[in-house]
Amino acid sequence: MAANEFEIKKQICDIGKRIYNRNMVAANDGNISVKLDDHTFLCTPTGVSKGFMTPEYICKVNEKGETIQANPGFRPSSEIKMHMRVYQKRPDVGSVVHAHPVYATSFAIAGIPLTQPIMPEAVIALGCVPIAPYGTPSTNEIPDAIEKYLPYFDAVLLESHGALTYSVDLLSAYMKMESVEFYAQLLYQSKQLGGPKEFDRATVERLYEIRRKMGLPGKHPANICQNKDTLNCHNCAAAKNDGLGQHTGSTYAHGAENKSVSADQVAEITKKVMEQLGLN
Repeated sequence: MAANEFEIKKQICDIGKRIYNRNMVAANDGNISVKLDDHTFLCTPTGVSKGFMTPEYICKVNEKGETIQANPGFRPSSEIKMHMRVYQKRPDVGSVVHAHPVYATSFAIAGIPLTQPIMPEAVIALGCVPIAPYGTPSTNEIPDAIEKYLPYFDAVLLESHGALTYSVDLLSAYMKMESVEFYAQLLYQSKQLGGPKEFDRATVERLYEIRRKMGLPGKHPANICQNKDTLNCHNCAAAKNDGLGQHTGSTYAHGAENKSVSADQVAEITKKVMEQLGLN
């Protein structure tokens, strides 16, 4: 076994300890993978605590998730299909981390995406974190559920399940998981204080420009506007909130994933606006 491969296995074990010690997983939860080349990947085994792994625990699989090498008593994570879908759809990705961080998972259980622009670091590093529809673990339901988000986001919440982050290498993928959880915790706690003060669109765009100048890798609204819907994009949410409508047309242009507004909804919105203006 190549020394470099052994070092990567040790790094996976170290990250496993970090996610366990930071309360991002319980018992045997979570999984980690690293891409060695287009046909070879290292991944954590199923049924073991990620906080107590040693290099001999780590399994090797091919691009189909099939076992290439695993020591007796170990087999690849049951969620390997989810990891392989990320690598398939995002050739730039070198590592995937799945965990159940408490605050981020709470938002996933509540069905609330992490899209409010409340702090510079989150806007620059993450952009927005949508929620993929619920899928049964270890089946193709989760890979199918996340697929449409992969070209546009570098982190995804899994409805009623956890969080998924991915990046160019293992440390970067793990750091994104830390960022997601920190963002979720701050958002949760600021809601207890009466609600966060969100950045306006001009401020968000200035932060996007900083990201562009930094040349950070990955997919982000600074480089490609998602426009999947008004819940999953700073740009669309800002356009919706400040009434300037910069992205309104392009949001609905995506069609298949957006529902048209009914006449009753228009009437209700009009009624509320008139009430606020004192015209009713």
